[in-house]
Amino acid sequence: MTLLTLGRANRIINVAFEKAEQKGYKPLACIVMDAGGNIKAFKSQDGASNGRFDVARGKANGALAVGTGSRWLDEQAKARPHFLAGLGSVVQGGIVPVPGGVLAKDSQGRVVAAVGISGDTSDADEECAAYAVSAAELEPDTGG
Repeated sequence: MTLLTLGRANRIINVAFEKAEQKGYKPLACIVMDAGGNIKAFKSQDGASNGRFDVARGKANGALAVGTGSRWLDEQAKARPHFLAGLGSVVQGGIVPVPGGVLAKDSQGRVVAAVGISGDTSDADEECAAYAVSAAELEPDTGG
C-alpha cells in the first residue's frame, strides 16, 4: 500500500502552488488529507482570502465521502439536491460540492489521499490539484 507521508503531502501542496503561480491564478489554500480523512498538511498562499481552509477541507471531505472527485458532487447537486443536503448533514466538517476536491490513487486504484484547493475558480483549483497529484506519482480522480 502506498503511504501518504508528510513529505509527500507537502510536495503536493508546493507543486499545486507553483502551478497556480505559473498560470497567474489567485492565491490558493490547499489541504491534503489521508484516506481516513485525517489532515496531513495545510498551507495557504500569502493573500489567500478568508474561509479558504474550510472550503478546501469541504472539497476534500466530499471527495472522500463519495469515493470520487468533487466534480461528481457538483453534477449531483444539480440533479439530486436532497442527496447533497443529506450527505452534507452527516459528513463532519461538511462538504463543498464543486470541483477542486481530487482523490489521489495508487497504481492499484486505492485511495491514498484527498486534495482540496480553494482560491480561484473551481476549475482552476481542480487543475492545480490534479497536476500536483500527478507530480506526486499518483493518479488523480477529479470525478469528471
